[in-house]
Amino acid sequence: MTAARPDAKAVKQAIQWLLRLRESGHEPTLQQQCAQWRSAHHEHEQAWQRVMHLHQDLDLRSVPGAGLALQTLEASQQRLHRRQALKLLGGVVMVGSATWLAKDLDAISAWASDYATGTGEQRVFTLPDGSLMQLNTRTAVDLAFNDQQRLVRLKQGELMITCNSGHPVLVQTRDALLEGFAGRFVAYQDNDCTRVSVSHGKVAIHRPGNGQLQWIEGGQHWRLDAQGAHQLTHLDMDAMAWTEGLIVTQDMRLSDFLAQVSRYRHGYLGCSEEIADLRLSGVFRLEDPEQLLQLLPQTLPVRLRQRTRWWVRVESMA
Repeated sequence: MTAARPDAKAVKQAIQWLLRLRESGHEPTLQQQCAQWRSAHHEHEQAWQRVMHLHQDLDLRSVPGAGLALQTLEASQQRLHRRQALKLLGGVVMVGSATWLAKDLDAISAWASDYATGTGEQRVFTLPDGSLMQLNTRTAVDLAFNDQQRLVRLKQGELMITCNSGHPVLVQTRDALLEGFAGRFVAYQDNDCTRVSVSHGKVAIHRPGNGQLQWIEGGQHWRLDAQGAHQLTHLDMDAMAWTEGLIVTQDMRLSDFLAQVSRYRHGYLGCSEEIADLRLSGVFRLEDPEQLLQLLPQTLPVRLRQRTRWWVRVESMA
C-alpha cells in the first residue's frame, strides 16, 4: 500500500525547522520548540521524518534532485541572516518547492516497487510473457505474473503495454482494472482519474460494482474516474507521443502544457493566471525540458522569470 503523502505546508515547515536548528547549533530551547511542533499534529511528524530521511543521504539516488535542493536551501541560509533566509524559504525558493518535495516524495514508494523510473526517466522492460512495458517519468509498478494471471499494478505514473502473447495482460489502476488483448495501450494515473488510450487492439474495463464490461477500441481515448467511464472525443495532447520522447500538442492551454512539462523536471514550473488560457500547438522534445521552455517566448507573447534552476514562472510580456 502506498504511504500517505505529507502535506506540502508541513513539508515546508519541517525544512524551516531543520535549517533553524542547524543555524543555532541545535540550541536546546529551539529543539524543544521543534519537538512541540512535531507533536502538535501527526502530519508534522510525518513531514519531519520524510525530510530527515531525505537529508540524511544527500546523494539521494532514488530521489534525484532532492538532496541538491536541500543543499541549495542550506547554502542560501548560510549566506543570509536568519530573517532573510526564512523570508527566502517562505517566498522565493520555497514557492512551489514544498509542493515539489511532497510530490517527489512519491518516489519513496517507488523504492519498494518492482519497476520504477525517476523524474525525466523512461525505461522499457520485457515482461515474463514476452509483452513489452514502457514506463514514463515518475512511474512505479508491481508485477504479479503466474500461471493464473498476468497482472501489472500501476501505483503511480504512466505506462504503455504492448501485448505480444495470446493471453491478455491486466493493468490495475486506482480507478479500474484494464484487460488488454493483442494490442498496445497507454494508461496514465492522473491526480483525479485514469486516462486510457488504445493504439490498436482492444482493452476491457472492469470496474468495481459494475458487472457490465466496457470496451475501448483502437484509436479511442477514455477517462475513468469516480463518476464512471467516459469516452473522450478530443485530446489536446497526443497520448502516446511520450513513448517517442515528444510532447505533441494541439490547441492546448499553456497552464496544462506546463503541468505536463513539470512531470519531466525538478522544481516549480508555473504561469500567471492572465496567460494560463493561451493556446499552444506544436511538437516539443522531452530530452531537455529547460531548452524546451526557452522555445515558449518564440511561440507566445510570454517571458520566462527564473529565480533559480528549480524555480521558473512563465509571465506575460506586457
